[in-house]
Amino acid sequence: MQIRAGYELIYDSPKPTPLILTLNIHYSRASDLIRPDHLITLPSVPMSSYRDGFGNWCTRLVAPQGRLRLSADALVQDTGIPEPTTPAARQHEVQDLPEETLVFLLGSRYCETDRLSELAWSLFAKTPPGWARVQAICDFVHNYLVFGYQHASSTKTALQAYADRNGVCRDYAHLAVAFCRCMNIPARYCTGYLGDIGMPPPYGLMDFAAWFEVFLSGSWHTFDARNNQPRIGRILIARGRDAADVAISTAFGANTLASFRVWTDQVIDDERAPSG
Repeated sequence: MQIRAGYELIYDSPKPTPLILTLNIHYSRASDLIRPDHLITLPSVPMSSYRDGFGNWCTRLVAPQGRLRLSADALVQDTGIPEPTTPAARQHEVQDLPEETLVFLLGSRYCETDRLSELAWSLFAKTPPGWARVQAICDFVHNYLVFGYQHASSTKTALQAYADRNGVCRDYAHLAVAFCRCMNIPARYCTGYLGDIGMPPPYGLMDFAAWFEVFLSGSWHTFDARNNQPRIGRILIARGRDAADVAISTAFGANTLASFRVWTDQVIDDERAPSG
């Protein structure tokens, strides 16, 4: 199966403004790119790229005064099958974890493990460790929070999402990540494309999506507290401790996002499927 995935972002800047962008599809999907997601700017501006501390591909540029259009349009090969589940995956003792996973046990900007630890243990201490415990966390977060774009806030933390009982996909991910870390399960925040392939209508507005991964039985496994079921066609862009590490754009100065479009569509007979 082929998926067309891309975006168009338009920024207005009152003066030249440096930007860091994290928009490229993750290197782990590089072999699946039939058409790369090359970043195109209008007007054309110089760009440079680097890998951040989590291995994500980032782009630096200076947005000119006025309007800047950023776009990419990739074609990605996908298996077309739902994500695997591994119910037998076991939880590691902290002393047995690889060193590179330990940072994903710690609290972070949006995941206040220190303030959520007592709650997490009261909720999940009696669940079986490993896959079943993570699934119990996802079930709780999925049922506890009410989804709505009107609840979106760039400053909302896991604790605030719990208190408000609402949020968007990043809030579901933050709360589940925080709970997993409180229960000594390494968890990392993920962002990328996730359309509605294989799902029944009606479809909502397309946006970048957030989910998370946990380290069990020696490898990382995907979980999604917002949707809470295996999905088809998930395309990773970046991983980090939380949303602060994987922001699609970071501006060092005033600017306004004037327009925002994202698409993730199954290609059918060389035509785009209805947007999800």
